Amino acid sequence: MSSVTIKQLAEQLQLSTATISKALCDSHEISEGTKKRVLALAKELNYVPNAYAGSLRHNKSKTIAVLIPEITDSFFSQALNGIEEVALEKGYHTLIYLTHEKLAREEDILKTLVGGRVDGVLMSVTVETNSFKHIYEFNQHLPIVFFDRVCPEVDAARITTDDFECGYKATRHLIEAGCRHVILLSISNSLSIISERIRGFKSAIAEYDLDEHDCRVVNCTQDPLENYRLIKAMMQSDNRPDGIVATVEKLTTEIYLVCQQLQIDIPKQVKVVCFSNQPSAVILTPSLTTITQPAFEMGKVAATTLLKLLKNNMLRVKDECTVIPSKLIVRNSTTGQQADHGEPV
Repeated sequence: MSSVTIKQLAEQLQLSTATISKALCDSHEISEGTKKRVLALAKELNYVPNAYAGSLRHNKSKTIAVLIPEITDSFFSQALNGIEEVALEKGYHTLIYLTHEKLAREEDILKTLVGGRVDGVLMSVTVETNSFKHIYEFNQHLPIVFFDRVCPEVDAARITTDDFECGYKATRHLIEAGCRHVILLSISNSLSIISERIRGFKSAIAEYDLDEHDCRVVNCTQDPLENYRLIKAMMQSDNRPDGIVATVEKLTTEIYLVCQQLQIDIPKQVKVVCFSNQPSAVILTPSLTTITQPAFEMGKVAATTLLKLLKNNMLRVKDECTVIPSKLIVRNSTTGQQADHGEPV
């Protein structure tokens, strides 16, 4: 049996083939009533679109790229699941690229993709991204949607969480738990999300009138061994902190290892809060108090936003920016007691 064509659908509905094509692509140019008529007939006649021919005809690849710094962080793995759910539902493929926190690799990837291999990009910038010409130039050709780690200098849609509020909330929690010497561990001087978390940290320190010399930001690196040495030296010093806010998940291991080796009791001698989505937080000893980001939801919203921009390039990107709140989940690393899996605050 021969396949049903767009031309046959058009003849039966007495519409143009262009209208049928746009209706099948859910174009904003076509009324909802017409879309329903087209889709109903297409379903009745078992119409199957020729994806390859369609992509050539409209110069679309039906593919989006996702640039992320790493896959080991549970935030990015959960965000990818959200992106994939939306992409698959809408008939798009995803190409996933790891930048490994390297600006040069981020630049090379975008340069490769600008040739039309993909229709648009979802990205979270690297810790080294302190220049933005490559992103700006790519965005002149194809749309970009940032999620989590954004580039404020580029006029693009951004899907973020409330990083300032989270930095403030994590620090306030430690202070109200009795800490007076709180340290925030940072991994970047350029990432906007870290800058916002630091601002929140400093706001809480100022509000509670704590000594800024005792409550400060400590810069870590991308090297786990170097971070271990740095944290160990900090915990062996005369000015040892009694509270730690870790701005990224991967610092958790080094904090726990140092405290274990030095026989420092968590939470009696030092209380720990970490920005983390790792499922194992609840089974650590002690279980870890976390700022848990809505990673899956952020991925879904980011993908939905990009596909929306691909469908209608007349949208104003500033209207497509979304902030999704994170949660402070209190566990044993700050209280010494918990109910079930911890309580969101």
